[in-house]
Amino acid sequence: MREEILSRIQKQFPLVAKPFEQVANELGISEDEVLDILKKEKSDKIIRQTSAIFDTKRLGYESSLVAFKIPHAKINKAVKIINSHPGISHNYERNHDFNIWFTLAVAPDSILGLEKTIEILSKVTEAEDYIMLPTLKLFKISVKLNTTGNDDKKEKVKKVKHSDIELTPLHHKVINKAQYDIEIESEPFKKIVEELGIDYGTFFSILTELQEAGVMRRFASILNHRKAGFSANAMVVWDIDEKNGEKIGENAATFSAVSHCYLRPKYANWPYNLFTMVHGKTTEETNGIIAEMAKEIDSASYMPLYSSREFKKVRIEYFTPDFASWENKYNII
Repeated sequence: MREEILSRIQKQFPLVAKPFEQVANELGISEDEVLDILKKEKSDKIIRQTSAIFDTKRLGYESSLVAFKIPHAKINKAVKIINSHPGISHNYERNHDFNIWFTLAVAPDSILGLEKTIEILSKVTEAEDYIMLPTLKLFKISVKLNTTGNDDKKEKVKKVKHSDIELTPLHHKVINKAQYDIEIESEPFKKIVEELGIDYGTFFSILTELQEAGVMRRFASILNHRKAGFSANAMVVWDIDEKNGEKIGENAATFSAVSHCYLRPKYANWPYNLFTMVHGKTTEETNGIIAEMAKEIDSASYMPLYSSREFKKVRIEYFTPDFASWENKYNII
């Protein structure tokens, strides 16, 4: 039952006053049983966070995947500097000369902008080289670990058309509250609606509106991959023909073990343009999945980059003064 509950809350968390009661009703158990199981999973750090997952770009932030080449002796110092930026959500060491990989976002009102921020980070960390890898095409972003073992090897990836939206002050207030981890309790949204001075109906309708507009990807629980047993996670990069990039990317995204799938630019020192995050419980399992993918993906070459160390994995806190504070500190460089 534990696995079924974890699977359920990763997909789409129920946006109702008593979400755990709804999960319990779906699975034919009591709300208390669901709460007890999830409290233990939270205590054991299996569940990393349950909150709204927002689209950085739809909120006006500019972002990119970045890879630095940092001398081994300077990694710890460099990581501390990189992680100090409030727009760093993920930061890993991977098995390549480009060894430090992180995602960076800058605020809509950034003075420095994305490229200048990366340039500054490269200088202060003494990076020997770096590559900037913004998203050219997003095919899939959906972290749902196969906790039950019953998921099909492939899945349909829905193409979603987003509605237009003009964010109001109330939208911003809801975003500010919904981005943080909720408590595992019967009515986890009660405190939020009380602080906002609105009712449940208004709160959930705004979240639904944000999701339909693509501002919120979904409201869900994210698991700690390693603690949940998925310790062999590889960023697999593929050298594919850009002319067929959309067709190839769409096919790669259908593999259930792939959580992220993007088309990114190529460079003289980096020939790979299709990026897929593949999750498995063991290196053997992950390599097997990659081998199956390679049979279907037409590529000149591919390379799995395994993460050896995780330095940071958090949700960005949107619309906070921390971005301006960081820029004020480093704008002199």
